[in-house]
Amino acid sequence: MKILRLAVTAAALLLSFETSVQAQSTLRIGLAEDPDVLDPTMARTYVGRIVFAAFCDKLFDIDEKLNIVPQLALSHETSSDGKAVTIKLRPGVTFHDGEAFDAEAAKFSIERHITMPGSFRKPELASVDYVEVVDPLTIRLVLKAPYSPLIAQLTDRAGMMVSPKAAKAEGDKFGLHPVCAGPYKFVERVQQDRIVFEKFADYWNKDKIFIDKVVFLPIVDATVRLANLKSGGLDLIERVLATDLKEVRADTRLKLSTAIELGYQGITLNIGKDKAKGPLSQSAKVRQALDLSIDREAINQVVFNGEFKPGNQWVNPDHPYYQKAFPIRPRDVAKAKALLKEAGVTPPVSVDFMVPKGAETEAVAQVMQSMAAETGFDLKIRVTEFATSLKQAEAGEYQAFMLAWSGRIDPDGNAYIFLHTDAPQNYSAWSNAGADKALDDARLVTDMAQRMALYEKLTKLELDDEAILYLYHRRIIIAHTTKLEGYTQMPDGLVRVVGLKLK
Repeated sequence: MKILRLAVTAAALLLSFETSVQAQSTLRIGLAEDPDVLDPTMARTYVGRIVFAAFCDKLFDIDEKLNIVPQLALSHETSSDGKAVTIKLRPGVTFHDGEAFDAEAAKFSIERHITMPGSFRKPELASVDYVEVVDPLTIRLVLKAPYSPLIAQLTDRAGMMVSPKAAKAEGDKFGLHPVCAGPYKFVERVQQDRIVFEKFADYWNKDKIFIDKVVFLPIVDATVRLANLKSGGLDLIERVLATDLKEVRADTRLKLSTAIELGYQGITLNIGKDKAKGPLSQSAKVRQALDLSIDREAINQVVFNGEFKPGNQWVNPDHPYYQKAFPIRPRDVAKAKALLKEAGVTPPVSVDFMVPKGAETEAVAQVMQSMAAETGFDLKIRVTEFATSLKQAEAGEYQAFMLAWSGRIDPDGNAYIFLHTDAPQNYSAWSNAGADKALDDARLVTDMAQRMALYEKLTKLELDDEAILYLYHRRIIIAHTTKLEGYTQMPDGLVRVVGLKLK
């Protein structure tokens, strides 16, 4: 009944557009959930990043091979001491409100990211001391210390530029009527229903925009999303279930676009804030025993039909920064039991296991629960709405937390905020002086060999102490109608609309 009700609701909202958009080409994108605020300074969700890609250009972007490429910036140059980065900006760019994009506007956006109360970009740009306007189309970021991931940070929300005029006028309400410099401009948003954009006539790359409107439709149930795609109510959907791949491949009207994600799915273990002082938080041996209870490839086969990639680090095994000296530990029930005995723990070890609501995450949790029971763990699964789970994680109200990270192109973006002492998303509250030094030092150098050596040290420390049990790397699965041409999936999981055509 629930699925039927969702399907009827989704069909109704889709039909509401039918009569109004017949004269225009409209790309209808089904989202797995409703995004948070549409303000790049304040936003924090993965699904929000998908929406931003349609209307809020960044200074830089990435290509299929993870190379950094120009977007609103044309080039960058780092000083010999690594403490200043000069960025040349693209000429002839305007914001959706007609205001010019120039060095002053870029300076304003970056400073807003850094200084606005509650900004989630502030940690990403913490290395920036101040911003200089060199000339009308050149800015210089003066850094407190060398920071090798900076340009990579500017390929995401930290690099998104907003209209100073609109941002000053709207204040903290900017996300209700966002004004950027992307291919589409904001029209309206109805929470939990739709977000509508229309083509921006003065876009700097307008010759590659072929669709008049983009409508994002949050439809939480993956089965309903797929049903709407198959019926023609949607043109593209994100986060197709791995178990639905066979059905999509069998439909000649549909096409798949996939890539292994930059991020990971892992289990964060509460080490420093566990109010109950359970065995997991008190002993690395107990955490290692839980790790040895898990068969990652079995999870991949059982839940994901073998489509995902098992892993044990914050980057996937194909990533250039993956540490091959530390392969995935095979499941070892006997050793896990021995470690519990060495730790002086008597099974069963009860664990409050917080799991965000979702068909795949809940399935993984159930498989883990069964595996861990064989070695002496009693994982008590507590299914929680995602936003609520983040708040509880921040407060330390859990013992184990299944948490995904969508990933960043630089390894720093997958590790620092989760593993450094007192970092903003270090929900584990893990603190290790050696790990902190490796993370800090890796930001100071650009040479890959030097950085690899530092991340090798970090990997050993993390795998010994087990603040996070890295499980697997998801395959980004996008399905779309064959009427949509020109779509390419990038490893960051975003849906890029430039160059797309609807037959």
